[in-house]
This record gives sequence, structure tokens and C-alpha cells, in this order.
Amino acid sequence: MKLLRYGPVGRERPGLIDADGRIRDLSDYLADFAGASLGPASLARLSNLDPADLPLVEGQPRLGPCVGHVGKLICIGLNYSDHAAETGASVPSEPIVFLKATSAIVGPNDDLELPRGSTKTDWEVELGVVIGTPAKYVSEEDALDHVAGYCVVHDVSERAFQLERQGQWTKGKSCDTFGPIGPWLVTADEIADPQDLDLWLEVNGERRQTGSTRTMIFGVARLVSYLSQIMTLHPGDILSTGTPPGVGLGMTPPTFLQPGDVVRLGVEGLGVQCQTVIQG
Repeated sequence: MKLLRYGPVGRERPGLIDADGRIRDLSDYLADFAGASLGPASLARLSNLDPADLPLVEGQPRLGPCVGHVGKLICIGLNYSDHAAETGASVPSEPIVFLKATSAIVGPNDDLELPRGSTKTDWEVELGVVIGTPAKYVSEEDALDHVAGYCVVHDVSERAFQLERQGQWTKGKSCDTFGPIGPWLVTADEIADPQDLDLWLEVNGERRQTGSTRTMIFGVARLVSYLSQIMTLHPGDILSTGTPPGVGLGMTPPTFLQPGDVVRLGVEGLGVQCQTVIQG
């Protein structure tokens, strides 16, 4: 299933995409895609519905983040060896983990706002992993059983805030609008292998990033298991798994986003995002 949330900011409603690519409303069956509603029993109940029996949503409403009330947005840094090389970093021996503030989360096509004082705002297309059942001390073999589905995440980064102002990466990762999520949550049963998905990103129609989850240093199962040894992963938590090469920081000369730029990005089978850059 392709599950989504649509409507004005703060008043999103749950829906799904039917076979013809149209939005069908799910409000009679659940209040939101958040927490326990992402568990196996809830998703199984939705999978038994006939989309043709659900109300059709007319027009082209705004799409919100595909998961509501996210508890944790956990990000992995330098998880592609070729991306580590372009930034001048060494390949990590174990996952680099940081948190992005959940207040950064926005819809997949909402404007991307440059924070005041920004000089180096960069792009990063990533595979997002949505947790469906609690995971604590889980093995790598069992890790994917705790995944509800997958989505596109844009891990926007202000490099000067991140790298030049001391402290943790969080300050360069958590600005408002720096976490577009969606357009859909694609349930895990539709993704045969999360380690075989193509990723791409364009700025103003020019391809900047092209990659595949095949080249991840630490795969999804490894990351879910690893993180579960450190913290309990709860339903609705999202793991953003790192970006392939082609970020602005790695260009010669380094190139960053400017007001008016349009960024399009996608992950195979998970849909496409499109953001216009504005000045905050």
C-alpha cells in the first residue's frame, strides 16, 4: 500500500493511493498514520479494504508528512563510502548517529526555507525507514520485522551551522523545513529489498545525486538492530539512512541552495518530492 496524509498543515487526514494514482480517504478507519496505527494489525486491516469503496479525494490537495507525530527522526551520517570520500571524511567503522529535530519535518512539496544567516544550505536525498513495532535489542535477522514501510526523506543540511560553529551536527540539520518526508509511506511488503533501490536528486533540472542503496556501508537491517541496542525504537519513529554522493559540499567549487531554486528528488518505488527554496 501507498499511504499518505493530506490537507492543511496540522489538519492532515489519512489516505491511500489507489491503482489509478488517486487519493482515497481513510478517515472512517483511523485518525492518523502515527504510533500504533502503523503496527501490523492496523496495516493488515487497511490492506483488506477495497480502495474503490473509499471516498475519492478530489483535486490536488497539499500532501503532509506521510507519518504524523514522529517521536524520533534518527539520521545516519556518511553511510555511503563514495559520499564520505567526496566530503573528505574517512569511512566510519560503525554507524554515525545524530538526531534531527522533529520540528524540521514538513510535507514533501512544502517550501524549503533558508534560515537567516545561512550561506551553505545543502541537499541530501535519503531512504527513510518507518518503524511499525517496538524494537529493543533486536537481532539483525529479525530487524526488518519491525519495519512498517519506507519513504523518501530529504535531509537538508546547513553546512556552516553543521561544521563551522562547533558542537554537534544537530544545529545544521534541524532548521525549520529541513526534514521533508513523503510523499507516501510504502508498506514493507511492497519493497522486495531495501538494499536495491535507486536514489536521485535534481536542482533546477540538473542531476546532482545518483546512487543506490546497494552501496550503503550499513544496511537497513544492520541499522535497525544497531540502534535498538542503544534506544528503543517506537512505532512512528523514522530512520534516515544516509545519502549517496553528489551533495553541494562535494562539488568544485562547493555549491549551495539559493532562493528560487527548485529541488526534485526521489527513491525508486517511493515517489518524488519537489521543493521551492525561499528565504526565511
